[in-house]
Amino acid sequence: MKTFLKIFFFAALFGLLAGCEKTGEFFENETPELKKAQVEVTVPFKADFVGNYLPTSGVDVEMCGDYPMIRIFNEGGGTGTHLGKFTHYFDFCVNNETGEYPFGHIEAYFVAANGDKLFVSVAGQVLNGKLDYHPEDVNSYFKDPFVILGGTGKFEGATGNGWTDDYNRDSYPENSFHHWAGEITLVKGKK
Repeated sequence: MKTFLKIFFFAALFGLLAGCEKTGEFFENETPELKKAQVEVTVPFKADFVGNYLPTSGVDVEMCGDYPMIRIFNEGGGTGTHLGKFTHYFDFCVNNETGEYPFGHIEAYFVAANGDKLFVSVAGQVLNGKLDYHPEDVNSYFKDPFVILGGTGKFEGATGNGWTDDYNRDSYPENSFHHWAGEITLVKGKK
C-alpha cells in the first residue's frame, strides 16, 4: 500500500508539473481590454503660480489678426497638485480695448517637475480694479473658466475644468498672480 501511495503521489506531482508547463497560455489568450486595464480617476486640481508678462517682438506690439487683438506672453512657475513644482507658458490673444481673451486663441501649458506637460485653455475678460480680498496694489483681475486638454506622460488623456482667481499687481517684478482650482480626470493603469 505504501508503494501504491508513493506511485500515486509521484504521478499526481508529475501531472501537476506537466500541466504547468504553459503557465503563460492563460495570459496569452487574454483580450486586449484585460491587458490594458485603464481607470479614470477624478480628483481635485489646484495650482498657484506667478508669472511675468514678456515683451513681444521688437518695439511694436505683436498683433493677433486685426487691432485691437494683441498677443501676450506670460511665463513663470509655481506649485500644484499632480504637478509638483512646475513652470508655465502662456501665449494668447487679448482684445486691448475690452480685455476679453477668447477660447481657441491660446497656447498654454504647465511643465511638471518630471517634464510631463499639462495642456490647458482659458478664456474670459481682464477687469480693471480689484476685489475686496485682493492686495492693495492690484490693478486688474480675472475670474474665468479653464479647461484641461490632455498632456504628455501621466497627463496623457487628462481632462478637467475649473475657475481661475487671478490678478495683476504693479509693484512686483512678477506681476501676474494665479490661483486655479477645479478637478482633473487622470487615466490610470497600463497603456
